[in-house]
Amino acid sequence: MSLRPSEPWAQRATRLGAVSVDLDEIGCYLAIHGLSGAAQAPRTVYEVALARVRAWADTLGIPLTLFVVGADLNNEENQKRLFLLYAGGNELGNHSLDHRYDLSRLPSEEQRRQVEEGARSVQQIAGPGAVGFRAPGYVVTDKLLEVVRKSGALYDSSVFPCPLYYAAKGAAIGLKRLVGKRSRSLIDSLSVLTAPTRPYRLGSPYTTSGHGLWELPIQVTPTLRLPIIGTALTALGEPGSRLLTRSLSSEEFVNLELHGIDFLDQTDGLAALVPHQPDLAIPWKNKAKTLSAVVQQLQADGRSFVRLAEVVGYLEAGAALTGGATGSS
Repeated sequence: MSLRPSEPWAQRATRLGAVSVDLDEIGCYLAIHGLSGAAQAPRTVYEVALARVRAWADTLGIPLTLFVVGADLNNEENQKRLFLLYAGGNELGNHSLDHRYDLSRLPSEEQRRQVEEGARSVQQIAGPGAVGFRAPGYVVTDKLLEVVRKSGALYDSSVFPCPLYYAAKGAAIGLKRLVGKRSRSLIDSLSVLTAPTRPYRLGSPYTTSGHGLWELPIQVTPTLRLPIIGTALTALGEPGSRLLTRSLSSEEFVNLELHGIDFLDQTDGLAALVPHQPDLAIPWKNKAKTLSAVVQQLQADGRSFVRLAEVVGYLEAGAALTGGATGSS
């Protein structure tokens, strides 16, 4: 997969959008909520959600960037499903080998193994086209990002500078501890809330601009830094999501991040997870309709949708994406 745009920057719209989908399987959600049975969790994201994601994107006429957990490719059927998506023009990225929520706290050698073996698993399908990384739970450190750089990645898309998400995540972890459950999820450093909201080269610390890997932050609104991610949007519903999306009119690039579970609901054999994962109570067709409305609103604003690797191609070519190459905000 070439990083270079199919057209010179000056000959096309400068306003871009990208949709990425993290393919975290159900076991990841059991781990978040401190529930047992992760090893026996169903493979519903690959077996059910992935086909819905593909049909949804095809209807909208947009490419996807899919972040893949390497261990899930031990399943031959999962490989076949992803190959069809890749062959159809979608990008595959590295979401680590085992989706360890404590990846940023592991010893250096295990961090390296998780990142490099995750990359190799994805490259079995995508070859050199697998150039992106997203950390489990969005949690990174300077040390982890250096491991990512050395793995051959050209960009990271993990930094989520969102106060509301940070507070909600911290509260959820604390509440689980009060009832005797241990979430595998981790809270990031508070400094993440000061990170740029627009594409930038990583500095040291990673919350500052520098000369390292490209960082494509998870989308937030320009003011208040409200989350523009699947879970938040589907909870708002179509009218609220359209309104929130309109607040992005000043942004030249919108990085919309979803999860496979956004295309599932309790009727997919997941009713027992609803008390812990309330978004599963929303019918998946309603969630897909909301997400379609968001994409259509962005398209109506004149945005072209591309893969994340293509965004890096524009940046490498010297194109300005809101605020210049460093994109500090």
